[in-house]
Amino acid sequence: MTDMARLDVTETFHHIAFPGHIHTQDSLNYALHFQFQDRDTVIATYPKSGTTWMQEIVTLVKNRGDPQLSKTVPNWARAPWLEQHGSAKVLEATQGDRIITTHLPYNLLSSALQGSKAKVIYVARNPKDVAVSYYHFHKMAKFLPEPNSFDEFLNSFLKGSVSYGSWFDHVKGWTSQAGVLANVLYISYEEMWLDLQGSVERISSFLQCPLVGEELTNSLRHCSFSSMSDNAMVNYTQNPK
Repeated sequence: MTDMARLDVTETFHHIAFPGHIHTQDSLNYALHFQFQDRDTVIATYPKSGTTWMQEIVTLVKNRGDPQLSKTVPNWARAPWLEQHGSAKVLEATQGDRIITTHLPYNLLSSALQGSKAKVIYVARNPKDVAVSYYHFHKMAKFLPEPNSFDEFLNSFLKGSVSYGSWFDHVKGWTSQAGVLANVLYISYEEMWLDLQGSVERISSFLQCPLVGEELTNSLRHCSFSSMSDNAMVNYTQNPK
């Protein structure tokens, strides 16, 4: 899924920077012209906004609380990234309902989504926590530029000159489509944190997979942070250092 030789490469696409070891011009163009299917579920987020958490919740909801898939298939394979290098093969090989993940802003995906009945879940998180989490992620991830001091990073974040572009543009772009795209659920990381059960119930209702009894209980148990931190299919312990 990655090209280690491109760790220091940055791809610039439509004036937005993307990490080059997992994105190419071809993979980004592929996303813009993607043929969404009506049964697709799209998870759209800005980085560090609860993406992995939502991948886990949607997997569990679609499997009615059965953790088998989430414990045996890596999240990048069961909820592949639309715009990443190598994802085209994964997506084209996926049968039935697909879960597709993206960090792309709405303006880049708008034409591909128009006329589609694909369901989109947009997760937003408050920018203070995003900035802090993203800064620490930059310090850990070898495929992102060295962030230097937090003050310098925060300045870049506020200007929108970090990888994946401006948080402000991203959130405004997606949330402004409330009256345009019929099949969009907007939810915040904070809502999920404060009321996980209510959030899972909202998500399952939106996906037309309402959960009852043990289906809901099991989903809540397996998408808890403690459960996910122990799950090798989610916690990225399988990735090379």
